[in-house]
Amino acid sequence: MRPAILNPLFSETAALKGVGTALVRQLARLKLTRVVDLLFHLPVMAIDRLQVAAIDESLVGRPIVVTLTVVRHDSGGPRSPLRVRAVDSAGQWVDLVFFGQSGAWARSKLPIQETRRISGRLDRYGQSLQISHPDVSLPGEAMGPALREAVYPLTEGLPNKRLAQIVGQALEWAPDLAEWIEPSVLERQGWPGWRAALAGAHDLEASSRDRLAYDELLANQLALLLVRRDTRTRKGRALAGDGRLTEALVASLPWPMTAAQRRVLAEIAGDMAQSTPMLRLLQGDVGSGKTLVALVSMLAAVEAGAQAALLAPTEILARQHFASISKMLGSLPVRVAILTGRDKGKVRADILDDLAMGRIDILIGTHAIFQDAVEYHDLGLVVVDEQHRFGVAQRLLLAAKAKVPPHLLAMTATPIPRSLQLTQYGEMDASQIDELPPGRQPIETRVMAAERLDEVTAGLERHLAGGGQAYWVCPLVEGSETGDEAAAELRATMLKARFGGVGPGGAAAKVGLVHGRMKPAEKDAVMADFSGGKLGLLVATTVIEVGVDVPNATLMIIEAAERFGLAQLHQLRGRVGRGPGRSVCLLLRGDELSETAKARLKLMRETNDGFRIAEEDLRLRGAGEILGVRQSGEAAFRVADPERTLKFVGMARDDARLLLDRDGGLAGARGQAARVLLYLFERDAGVVMLRSG
Repeated sequence: MRPAILNPLFSETAALKGVGTALVRQLARLKLTRVVDLLFHLPVMAIDRLQVAAIDESLVGRPIVVTLTVVRHDSGGPRSPLRVRAVDSAGQWVDLVFFGQSGAWARSKLPIQETRRISGRLDRYGQSLQISHPDVSLPGEAMGPALREAVYPLTEGLPNKRLAQIVGQALEWAPDLAEWIEPSVLERQGWPGWRAALAGAHDLEASSRDRLAYDELLANQLALLLVRRDTRTRKGRALAGDGRLTEALVASLPWPMTAAQRRVLAEIAGDMAQSTPMLRLLQGDVGSGKTLVALVSMLAAVEAGAQAALLAPTEILARQHFASISKMLGSLPVRVAILTGRDKGKVRADILDDLAMGRIDILIGTHAIFQDAVEYHDLGLVVVDEQHRFGVAQRLLLAAKAKVPPHLLAMTATPIPRSLQLTQYGEMDASQIDELPPGRQPIETRVMAAERLDEVTAGLERHLAGGGQAYWVCPLVEGSETGDEAAAELRATMLKARFGGVGPGGAAAKVGLVHGRMKPAEKDAVMADFSGGKLGLLVATTVIEVGVDVPNATLMIIEAAERFGLAQLHQLRGRVGRGPGRSVCLLLRGDELSETAKARLKLMRETNDGFRIAEEDLRLRGAGEILGVRQSGEAAFRVADPERTLKFVGMARDDARLLLDRDGGLAGARGQAARVLLYLFERDAGVVMLRSG
């Protein structure tokens, strides 16, 4: 149970003074529903006001605080602003300008011949100095504008001043907590205690923000280590195959397995031979042969008398896996089935019956394979493809389908930087396929201006006429009202008008379209036509980012490439270069590029190394986006930004290990404080959820 000392922090925001129903709704739009949410809703910048006794030209453009004497009110016409003429102690005139205020308001708030404390930005308007919509208070009034004002992320209708007041209340509710950071770390960094750091972070003190980020990373690392240790003590099932299926599969391959594939398979086999459930993350760049590794691992489970399940994030990818695995198995006596949300009625009932009775060895599918009605005869291995697209809760549901905890192999084609491996997958062992199969050629990447569209289209025409196939990727399904987005449907219409028929020499040049809003059956039909060579050109959104394997497609055109992240561009580029032929990726860019966009496109042109790209993507985009869709059910970091994560995660991991190994674990004095830390950052539930991998 949550320690009682934290209970006030987990109260709803309505418990704070002056927070009514309307304000609760506004705060909820910012995901601020509890007092603790306000504590970790940190400001993004500060307004520093300069307190001056007199005004001069050198202050134009700066926020200032100055005491002025009111001289005159000029109310103007009904559409004109209210102007209040005032003078400073040195006789310098300045106009205070208010829109939507009346003369009566001015007489009450700014009486003539009285002094007021004025805060706002000094500007020049024509020949006059003026301050628009300044804050006004009495010279000695404590409620006047502060010289330093923290600026928070806001929502419509919620002024910064009001949110700052509510945050101030929340800070008063923060208790003094026992220290959980190792003393030598605290001394070396010179960090304040937790409560002081909380207040300092809201005053934009960098060291205080560092301390809170470290706290969050320490909670995360501690939770992951506890999961790992708990996993090591759980009794699973050893699965050691006899080689009759795996050896037959490897012998039937038209090419030898790479040394990296063999090394990774040895690591997986070693894990599966233990009674402790495997928790392994398999990383491999696009085209490195992860599917073959997964299949060999699943066959080893089948050899040992168990079933295996392969979980894919999309129906397209599930069906791609089913087709490729069925083809690789050939005549081997292995029963493979696919189950997606599309399967209904008798088809679905027959699959479920065969699965429960043990007549299916390997089940491939989407989230449908772990729904309540799905029962396995003896599930021994779970493979999760494109692991980052699944929430931990979904993976836990699948693991619960087994009689004893199954072995788990999580795969990703999005290389994960070391810092993110520590923060998101610290409870898992990691394997990496770091070489490509023989014959795979690097993809040539070119960046071209969008104004050369006619030239690109002409080159595409020559490519299709020669019997090649190509992808054309657009960032959106439909054009926006401004008309400046590249729209897949619009682009497909344009390209169909040019290539809709049969190309020169009888080459297929017909154009297909796939996007996320199409029905699964429609998407599958188009993909089948493209894979079978009936279509020469596939216009698509990022629905083809993973799992599409057409070796004859050797040209990838990505429109508005600057709108994509690096990892996404790399994934899309990986759809070509899957055969022996030379492949080209054209990145069409707009005219106005940010420095970040320029850096992305330059890197794509320079390298095909997914791990280098992933590290740069982390630097440019941040940890929340590197893995694409944020995992449902997984708490995102609220304080630890990418820069601080890179800086402190290793230190936090060492500190967490030290706590568990030397400082008495959670039973010791520091451990008791660390228990509070886990609940404060809500990693208590994460210990259970992360157990699924």
